[in-house]
Amino acid sequence: MMASPLWKRDCSSWVSALLLFSTLLLASCAMGPDYSRPHIDTSDSFRMAETEGQSIANLPWWELLHDDELQRLIRQALAENKDLKQAVASVEELQARLGIAGMDFFPKLDANINAPAFGTIGGFLIRGFPTPYSYFGQGTLNWELDIWGRIRRSNEAARADLMAREENRRAIVLTLVSSVAQSYFDLLQFDMQLDIARHALSSWEESVAIARAQLRGGLISRLDLDQFDAERANAATRVAELERQMVQKENELSVLLGKNPVPIVRGNSLTEQLMPPAVPAGLPSELLQRRPDILQAEQTLAAATARIGMAKAARFPRLTITGFLGVASPALSKLLLSGSEFGVGGLGLAGPLLNAQSLGFDQRAAEAQARQVLAQYEQTVLVAFKEVEDALVAVRTVDEQRKAQQDQVAALRSALHVADLRYKGGITSYVDVLLAKRTLFDAEFALTATRRLHLVSVVQLYKALGGGWSPA
Repeated sequence: MMASPLWKRDCSSWVSALLLFSTLLLASCAMGPDYSRPHIDTSDSFRMAETEGQSIANLPWWELLHDDELQRLIRQALAENKDLKQAVASVEELQARLGIAGMDFFPKLDANINAPAFGTIGGFLIRGFPTPYSYFGQGTLNWELDIWGRIRRSNEAARADLMAREENRRAIVLTLVSSVAQSYFDLLQFDMQLDIARHALSSWEESVAIARAQLRGGLISRLDLDQFDAERANAATRVAELERQMVQKENELSVLLGKNPVPIVRGNSLTEQLMPPAVPAGLPSELLQRRPDILQAEQTLAAATARIGMAKAARFPRLTITGFLGVASPALSKLLLSGSEFGVGGLGLAGPLLNAQSLGFDQRAAEAQARQVLAQYEQTVLVAFKEVEDALVAVRTVDEQRKAQQDQVAALRSALHVADLRYKGGITSYVDVLLAKRTLFDAEFALTATRRLHLVSVVQLYKALGGGWSPA
């Protein structure tokens, strides 16, 4: 069927109207404040930083953690960890919601087809008018013109929500890498301490056997034997405690790996772990652009700012272009004949009346929520700087502590050797040997814990700085 000149003129006027309103839409500005990053005062350097240079956070985690077995565990966790999979799916959800919000810019066109397939009774006086009793095909157009920027602000909020969720995913990745590394170092500490405890237990069992022989010979009292037996029991308690902690830590690490509890294979020992000799922190201003929880809080603030504009625009009338176009006829054979066409197009204007006061409260609520998120952003920044400073002072002082404890252990080993020689020479009693063994045992335990703390402090600094980020 050929379209009539009148129909052509109607279509031309529709196109002209759409072009006009599109121009008005592009020229209009969105209501509400535009987002800008809040000003944060930062110093030129971190308070506890001793080394200058590129931040350690610029290193990929596989260049920071050199243990091959640890790297394998981290890769497995990144592939199988359930919290990370949930975070990835959450990002995909927000990507889809951003697509939904973007479709609000475009006209909505619906189609409707009707066929009275089971027959009708009676005639129809009005041709070309759609009723449930006629055959018709109809297309309906509804297009909201974003004069006040409500849709644009909605898309800004959806985009910021997506970016915040993506930063949350990055935060989970960083937390996962550091958690796997810390749990692995805990296992290495338990391994070394268990060796020390088993060696001490064997030594005390030997001492108890000697003391019992001396008691039978009348060389020592029952009190001395009881003291030796108590030290042996203490060492046995440590062994059992460490075995329990080791299995529980393996179970904890298995959950991070996304699998049922299994034994964890170790690579290098605690003393063989390599860490960078210098740990530069970089500039404090870099932290605002690198650390994922700060970026997440900032994007949440951007979304809250955009929702102020949405609430403000909702208080103004909505202008829409509406229309429908189609063909209708009581008889299917006449559906495409001239005269069966119908259509109308026009403007719609809808605005709040009795609910205007409620919409005003909505705007005030959105503004208050934005102030809450701003305070949360500032608090996140403060906590981030605090965590970096804590990690820096830990790295510096724990290294000094480890060196001092190494000297202490060396001195106590020498003291135990001297006490043992004096005892065998009959110069002193075995009590001196007992005290030397106990002190050395505790010092070796403390040194092992400090070695683990040194490794963990570097990992915590890496996490606090937002590690894993690279300018490329």
